[in-house]
Amino acid sequence: MPKKGRSKNKSHSGVDKKGKILKTKRKTIDFDQVQANMAAETARELLNQPIDYDVPGAGQHYCLYCARYFIDDHNLQHHIKSKVHKRRVKHLQTEAYTPEEADRAAGKGQYRAPRPVHVPKDQNNLYKMETDTVENVVSVENK
Repeated sequence: MPKKGRSKNKSHSGVDKKGKILKTKRKTIDFDQVQANMAAETARELLNQPIDYDVPGAGQHYCLYCARYFIDDHNLQHHIKSKVHKRRVKHLQTEAYTPEEADRAAGKGQYRAPRPVHVPKDQNNLYKMETDTVENVVSVENK
C-alpha cells in the first residue's frame, strides 16, 4: 500500500518565492552609486537635506556610505562604530566594478587594477562639518 505523502513534485523541493523575497528585502544601493554620491555636490545635498517627515529622523541623520537614515544622532554615531559600516567603508576604498572592467576581464583590452578611492577615516567629523569643507574631504578623484 503506497504512503500518503505530499502531492507536490519533489524535483523542486525547497524552491519557492520566499527565498528571493528574503534576499532582496534588505538590499541597499550598490557601491558604484554610493561612490557617485560621494562627489562634492551630491554629498553636500545628502548631508544637509531639508526636513522630510517621511523618512526616519526627518532626514537629518544620514549615513552617506551606507545610504541609511537614522532617528537621531546617537543612533548614527552608534552605526558609525558598527562592523557593518566599517566593512562598507573598507569596500568603498577601491574603485567600483564597471562595465569596462567586465569587458577587460572578458579579454577585450588590458587588465588594470582597481584604483584606490579616498574615503575619510574619521567618520565622526564628516557628519559635523560645514557644507563648504565637505567638498574638500569627500571626493572621488583617482590618484
